[in-house]
Amino acid sequence: MTNQNQVRAKKHLGQHFLKDESVAEKIADSLSYKGYDQILEIGPGMGVLTKYLLNKDTTTHVIEIDTESVDYLKANYLNLSNRIIQQDFLKYDLNLVFNGEPFAIIGNFPYNISSQILFKTLEMRAQIPEFSGMFQKEVALRICSSEGSKVYGILSVLTQAFYDAEYLFTVPPHVFNPPPKVDSGVLLLKRKANFELPCDEALFFRVVKTAFQQRRKTLRNSLKTFNLSDNLKANTIFDKRPEQLSVPLFLELTSLIQEDSNL
Repeated sequence: MTNQNQVRAKKHLGQHFLKDESVAEKIADSLSYKGYDQILEIGPGMGVLTKYLLNKDTTTHVIEIDTESVDYLKANYLNLSNRIIQQDFLKYDLNLVFNGEPFAIIGNFPYNISSQILFKTLEMRAQIPEFSGMFQKEVALRICSSEGSKVYGILSVLTQAFYDAEYLFTVPPHVFNPPPKVDSGVLLLKRKANFELPCDEALFFRVVKTAFQQRRKTLRNSLKTFNLSDNLKANTIFDKRPEQLSVPLFLELTSLIQEDSNL
């Protein structure tokens, strides 16, 4: 194995290489490996997590945009070489590899694109039954938070409409090279048994995003742009602020708006 300094962490890619083997093993063990035969690791870097994934009874693919990391992986993980995708995860059509089949996502995600990784996962949820990853701690906590919390917001509601979200553990800065300025957090998403929405999906996303853009206001005020009927606005749900609504209540609210606009 070539030494740790083979790949230089690049700031513009948000790279912070995990160097703690026990943390890497713990992340690899967080998935159940049930309901799919393939995994995609995002941003493997020098493969500290990859090596544990390769020991699992599943087929591991990795996607990496950094040429230097790709060269390192090809040189050090020969049994992985034909499953290294040198592409930008956010722009790449994953079905060129997975062809409609289910797969899990895992990784130590670059902080600067972690939310976008999550949104792409939500778009592909029919194929992604499980997701485990490292985020900035405050983002991980936000995704897993419940209504009533100060950090409950757009990411929480949209993710939990489709997945059960669990915050697993905190990772301190010193286990990375270079160390980030903040703590990291690992979370696990398990897709709900029924992940079909009882309302229009595009409208649901719009309602949630619009409501939280003015989170201190009541829904009656924050959702003014929807031109709701006076009759609907009289419903007591509109007395609430967005952070007071559970995911089921947001789905109910969207259904009410949907019916109102169809009248």
